[in-house]
Amino acid sequence: MSETDTWTLGDRTLRSRIIVGTGKYASLDETRAALAASGAEIVTVALRRVDLSSKEPTVLDAIDRSRYVLLPNTAGCYSADEAIRTLHLARELGMDDLVKLEVIGDPKTLFPDNTATVEAARRLVAEGFQVLPYCSDDLITCKRLEDAGCLAVMPLAAPIGSGLGIRNPHNIRLIIDNVKVPVIVDAGVGTASDAAIAMELGCTAVLMNTGIAGAKKPVLMAEAMRLAVDGGRKAFLAGRMPRRDYANASSPTSHLIE
Repeated sequence: MSETDTWTLGDRTLRSRIIVGTGKYASLDETRAALAASGAEIVTVALRRVDLSSKEPTVLDAIDRSRYVLLPNTAGCYSADEAIRTLHLARELGMDDLVKLEVIGDPKTLFPDNTATVEAARRLVAEGFQVLPYCSDDLITCKRLEDAGCLAVMPLAAPIGSGLGIRNPHNIRLIIDNVKVPVIVDAGVGTASDAAIAMELGCTAVLMNTGIAGAKKPVLMAEAMRLAVDGGRKAFLAGRMPRRDYANASSPTSHLIE
């Protein structure tokens, strides 16, 4: 992507439009290689799934803090209070105030609890956190999160880890058209075409983890995702041709020789 096609997140100016997670990789070496192949500038880590007291290397050791912005997240939290406590811990550990907020409402689908997410977002923003909230693809929830002061909204494409792709592109389009903050599709991206579709809709960026880590060749898939995000973004900027119900000849017919 062009060096001039940047986007802003708070006081950060970013070029990469892919954000990647760090779970489910076979090894720390594979994690490092996939992060590099993705071209990401922001990398997210589930705080509740890292043993911060361990003397053995953890996923945090695979992240070059001079190269990547670390985005701690509250995956696995089921209440606003639990999510807020987790992010207080991140702050005490010296992590940045840029955080991903997840408050899960159902353990089977891992759908977010939108009400608790909005509550937690308001409280965290008031405490100086820069909040990126995972939420349903619901316009009203996204508007409430924007009003709460979140830097972006992160509607799901499909259930976390499902790889189903964007189930409701119409809802995503409505969100893009009606909020002023960046819209980052989060959860459900399974392959490169899913990422391209998200970008063609006009999303600012895409966040993914399982789509890369769950592939047979994660590092190669990370590269594919990077190229798909780039291609989808360029297609959005180019503006696609209109859809038509009937054929339209590629060559002009007004000067045909009879």
